[in-house]
Amino acid sequence: MEIDHLVLPVSSYTAGKRFYEQALAPLGFSIRMDWPDRHRAYFGLPGEPSSLWMFESPAAGSLELSLRAADARVVEGFHEAAVAAGARSQHGPAMDSDRTGDHYSARIVDPDGNALEIVFRSAAQEASLAA
Repeated sequence: MEIDHLVLPVSSYTAGKRFYEQALAPLGFSIRMDWPDRHRAYFGLPGEPSSLWMFESPAAGSLELSLRAADARVVEGFHEAAVAAGARSQHGPAMDSDRTGDHYSARIVDPDGNALEIVFRSAAQEASLAA
C-alpha cells in the first residue's frame, strides 16, 4: 500500500505557499492545484497527482515529514532552498552517524514549526533494506 497524499498544516496560506514553492523546487515539486479562496495549495511531481497538500490550519507546526531524495545533490539543494526561503536548519546535509548504513540527510523546521527531513540512501543501502 502506498500513501496517496499528506496534509501539511500551515498558519498562513500565502506565506506557506511562498515558502514551499521555493523549498520543494529542488525535489521537483510544484503547485499542481491552487485554491486561494479555500486557503489550499496542492504540490506534486510532474506528470503525477498532487501528493503534498498544504492547508491553512490551526494544526500548523505539528508535522514531521521525511522525503526521499534521488541523490545527495537533491538533499543539498533542498536544504539551501529551504533556508533561503526562511527555514531554520536543524542540521545541514551530512551523513547521520546515529543511523546504520548510508543515510545522507538534511533537516529543517519551516516558519510554522513543521519539521522536514530529506534523505538520500545509496543503492547499496536500499538493497540491504529490501532484504
